[in-house]
Amino acid sequence: MNDNSKSQNLASNKLLYLTDKEINDGIEAIMFAYRAFTSEADSILASSGYGRAHHRALHFINNRPTLNISQLQEILAISKQSLNRVLRQLINDSLVESRSDPKDRRSRHLILTPTGQQLARKLADVQHNHIRTAYLKAGPEAVAGFRSVLDHLTNPGDQELAKLNDQ
Repeated sequence: MNDNSKSQNLASNKLLYLTDKEINDGIEAIMFAYRAFTSEADSILASSGYGRAHHRALHFINNRPTLNISQLQEILAISKQSLNRVLRQLINDSLVESRSDPKDRRSRHLILTPTGQQLARKLADVQHNHIRTAYLKAGPEAVAGFRSVLDHLTNPGDQELAKLNDQ
């Protein structure tokens, strides 16, 4: 076997993960992992009458201190009506405050109250522990590969939104 056919054979072996079965198995793995990742948080949320949209709002408000309503709508990719329903409940339940931006009165910044911070921390803790355990078991190379796969699954516009948090 010459060098060219060896490299072609090696390349075709590397593509075995692209079979329909492997892709279907990957889709199912994502679905089961998502269920496991969200189940404990869902229980915490349900006990207070909240759902995943509330969780996502709390997460982003907590992690982006200067977030305004239109930015949150863009991040969550939900309608104004849906966002208003979620925010109205969080504000009425004293978890979130909406304050005018001193530089632009038309813009409203979203801030977690101490009660909102406590709930956000409780939700984050269970998910951090879940991810931390999985990362430790998988090891650094697997984590890097996992991050790469997630980056390639994410829409380019969402990748840009995620980068805004790093700045």
